[in-house]
Amino acid sequence: MTHLPSRTPVLSRWITALCLGTALLTSGAWAGTAEGVRAYDKGQFPQALKELQPAAQAGDAEAQFHMGLMHDFGRGVPLDHTKAAAWYRKAAEQGHADAQYHLAVSYDDGEGVPQDYKQAVYWYTKAANQGLAKAQYNLGVSYDKGEGVAKDHKIAAQWYRKAADQGDSDAQYNLGVAYDEGEGVEQDHKQAVDWYRKAAAQNHARAQFNLAVSYDDGEGVAQDKKQAVYWYTKAAEQGDSDAQQNLSIMYAKGEGVARDAAKSRYWARKASESRARGN
Repeated sequence: MTHLPSRTPVLSRWITALCLGTALLTSGAWAGTAEGVRAYDKGQFPQALKELQPAAQAGDAEAQFHMGLMHDFGRGVPLDHTKAAAWYRKAAEQGHADAQYHLAVSYDDGEGVPQDYKQAVYWYTKAANQGLAKAQYNLGVSYDKGEGVAKDHKIAAQWYRKAADQGDSDAQYNLGVAYDEGEGVEQDHKQAVDWYRKAAAQNHARAQFNLAVSYDDGEGVAQDKKQAVYWYTKAAEQGDSDAQQNLSIMYAKGEGVARDAAKSRYWARKASESRARGN
């Protein structure tokens, strides 16, 4: 039995709606915006709508962004991606980084606007240049995949690093893969391990798996089968089928752990079930 390979970058994008709350409101914000954002954060959407709608119509970017969120997810208003994108655009054109990011996601997914990867890259870049980590990560993915921009692994790695330095676990993982493969950066297995470890500490399953493989093979770190088992187990418990399969092998061979046929069969069965679910 052989262990499964590592080094598969995550090329899915962040699409979550994150509200930054009242802390980012400027002193020039519309009077009702602060109350509206607080109501939104508390899930009091009718009150949020009452406060935010007039502020948004008056041109307040934070209120416009939150109106976009409300329409995007049907919070206090009917779900309407077209209206969401329109509100995001109003705020984005005023330089609101989160609105720029969400407008980019709208173009990426073709949700509320025609799918347009070039427009997605345009707005990701706007937000990324303001230091928004999730936009930096998504922009890295765009360059990695060559969607909306010429494929360029070097530029992808640069954007991953910016997001990784801010603690983005997917960016940390992808940067680890880049160092492992020497794709966009000079190959450096020790650097790969360092980035996998940062992401693994944030419970990133694929980073935990790749860190386990690094210990298993002694690549970028001293070979340590016990540490390999530890990290395979972390990833396996999150449903990672590759980690479950490798953990099954470790128990079958007695590598880094006492040989245990029952546990080997258990994790092999888990791996089969996870693959059937597409994990």
